[in-house]
Amino acid sequence: MIYFDNAATTAVSPAVRDAMLPYFANNFGNPSSIFYSLGSDAKREMENARKTVAECLGCDSKEIYFTASGSEADNWAIKGVALKSGKKHIITSAIEHHAVLHTCEFLEKQGYRVTYLPVDSDGLVSPADLENAITDDTALVSIMYANNEIGTIQPIKELCDVAHKKGVPFHTDAVQAVGTLPINLQDLGVDMLSLSAHKFHGPKGIGALYIKKGTKIERLIHGGGQEKGMRAGTENTAYIIGLAKALSDATANMETKTAHIKRLRDKLVKGILDAVPYTILNGHAEKRLPGNANFSFRYIEGEGMLLHLALSGFAVSSGSACASASLDPSHVLLAIGLPHEIAHGSLRISLGAENTEEEVDAFLETLPPIIEKLRAMSPLYEDVLRKEN
Repeated sequence: MIYFDNAATTAVSPAVRDAMLPYFANNFGNPSSIFYSLGSDAKREMENARKTVAECLGCDSKEIYFTASGSEADNWAIKGVALKSGKKHIITSAIEHHAVLHTCEFLEKQGYRVTYLPVDSDGLVSPADLENAITDDTALVSIMYANNEIGTIQPIKELCDVAHKKGVPFHTDAVQAVGTLPINLQDLGVDMLSLSAHKFHGPKGIGALYIKKGTKIERLIHGGGQEKGMRAGTENTAYIIGLAKALSDATANMETKTAHIKRLRDKLVKGILDAVPYTILNGHAEKRLPGNANFSFRYIEGEGMLLHLALSGFAVSSGSACASASLDPSHVLLAIGLPHEIAHGSLRISLGAENTEEEVDAFLETLPPIIEKLRAMSPLYEDVLRKEN
């Protein structure tokens, strides 16, 4: 199978796997058991991993807190600041990942007020809209760095500056961006940033939350003193090592890898738009993740397209993997203005550094006949052809 769904997850690289293996066997010590070498060695390696993550992101290692996932990091950032601040207003966008949206919906049930900022047809949040939405009761702004479905990259630094001018802390869900885009937290200025290892060839079940020094946030899990007393529970040493190795590898030679991925994406986009009429490229044409290509094909249903592509040997998706069981159209595509009937015919392709030009060529040969076959069964498409003729 040709894997074109890197936004959903990535394979653990051999180098990451090799780095993790010793911590499942010989080096199995509990990092909190520091009075003998098995534990103290684990503690040292875990803190070295924390330093590696911090170096890759341009921050202090004391500002990195390990979590079980990007979703957990998002939950902690939003709930933790909301509970600590005492204020009752949160601002986010209409196209966030469900880890953010559902957290905000939960807080609404607890008496909080949430503003869901609209986006334009490219999926961009307006800094002016953010500024107008902030009130004296705003506890937090949470805007994702790059969208997991359409790939649009937000002007995070500008949005963060707007929030800070009003004295409001800023969180960004950067799960799709970390390991793919160069990020320097000193320059970016955000107060919190979420990431997840399995998006850049690390293991599933491990993430991190950057919390800028001085940010007021409630602890996530009560119990022991792990993660500086902010997240109790025995640390997952092997996965922490894996996250650090994966991020270090992802940020090495990033410019070269990104150039390769962009070449493949641009060829794919041009090939599809040239070969398949009535096709829309969703997301910003330039301000988008290097491997992301999201299309809507008019007059077809996306489920049939995905099934045919899977039977042809291609792993792709129609949007977020977390919502793949839903038959509802993507909330992201609806937010950028697509009607339901067009949003239903969507396809997300997310390329990685391991993909090749030959795989793109194979896809460009496979997709157009599938679309043509599905449209041949559509009475709406028959009407279009009749009118054109």
